[in-house]
Amino acid sequence: MQRQQFLRRFASITLAACAGLAGVTGTSHAQTPVEVPFYFPVAVGGPITKIIDGYANEFMKANPGIKVDPIYAGTYQETIVKALTAHKSGTPPVTSVLLSTDMFTLIDEDAIIPFDSFAKTPADQAWMKSFYPAFMMNSQTGGKTWGIPFQRSTVVMYWNKEAFKEAGLDPNTPPKNWAELKAMATKLTKKDASGKVTQYGIQIPSSGFPYWLFQTLTTPNDVILANDAGTKVTFDNPKVVEALQYWVDLGKAGIHPPGVVEWGTTPKDFFEKKAAIIFTTTGNLTSIRAGAKFDFGVGMIPANKRAGSPTGGGNFYLFKTSTPAQQQAAMKFIQWMTQPERAAQWSIDTGYVATSAAAYDTPALKKYTADFPPALVARDQLPHSVAEFSTHDNQRVTKALNDGLQAALTGTKTPAQAMKDAQAEANRLLRGYK
Repeated sequence: MQRQQFLRRFASITLAACAGLAGVTGTSHAQTPVEVPFYFPVAVGGPITKIIDGYANEFMKANPGIKVDPIYAGTYQETIVKALTAHKSGTPPVTSVLLSTDMFTLIDEDAIIPFDSFAKTPADQAWMKSFYPAFMMNSQTGGKTWGIPFQRSTVVMYWNKEAFKEAGLDPNTPPKNWAELKAMATKLTKKDASGKVTQYGIQIPSSGFPYWLFQTLTTPNDVILANDAGTKVTFDNPKVVEALQYWVDLGKAGIHPPGVVEWGTTPKDFFEKKAAIIFTTTGNLTSIRAGAKFDFGVGMIPANKRAGSPTGGGNFYLFKTSTPAQQQAAMKFIQWMTQPERAAQWSIDTGYVATSAAAYDTPALKKYTADFPPALVARDQLPHSVAEFSTHDNQRVTKALNDGLQAALTGTKTPAQAMKDAQAEANRLLRGYK
């Protein structure tokens, strides 16, 4: 049913766009607004669609010559499949928010164009330079800017302060390194009379985005999983194997759930006190604030050899086969959506990190962060952050890594063998890009 509704809606948008283009010669620009079909992924909880619809309506009131039509295309994975399918059929969206890690895939498919040619004025150039450098790591390659940061995030640590008190731990002092994390998680783990664990000390999800959560261990262990060009990976590096061994050992110690841990249920497990510490996206901050019926803390990912977390989330992209008028209209919309005041409100409404320093200087975000300091943790982690893992042939290379991680976590392979096998598969896939 969802697919049928999507196809009907997409067909109507395409017909409307064609009708609008056909009528341009005989009517004024105001009567035939430029159509901007806009794919948006709904992957994280909250009233996201209402917020985006509101932004689109507000923009169109200020720009009556442009018609922005948000199309909610499902998860990030579903959205890129639909966007590339539409691209191959010659009817792509004009713009879309897709994962920052989709950049190489979109370039390889010749689906997108860089923003540089549209940034012609000094104001445009200043806008392009206004985003946090950590977010531009996954937005630029080959000297060009292919993505504009929008709903961006890092992974952060959430902890239940009540559980810390019960375990005799200082509720305001979270673990700062791997040794402290393991020691505290041991004290936080609870069992019933039969010996069954009722509360795990630490929970790191390993479904959905296993590679991304794994970067919360590889980054602190001072190792990067891929080069900037997206042509080489380092899965079999001893530091990578060591990081995976640490994760596996948490499960063997009985202080972390065994096997594969679901991405989607991890916040719920936190609400229900099944896990005292969790790692998840800062994009869940608003929903966790609403759902947790206890005092909780938000902190940076514990360090080992260094501090750090991967960035994550989505960028705006411009699709190549749309018309110049549509591309210009989309550029105007994207600039409008990423203005400091709007980026600030988006951060407040969703928990995502505001993408520029200027957004944190707005009165709205200053007041919000003064009242709720945990909202600053993800921003403060950015200087230590690394690019989210991304390569050419990204989906298949990422699958090789994810499969290796899950094999180690379920005990079907040792961490060393799992990473050796993942490395061999990645080398095969990336051979043609070197």
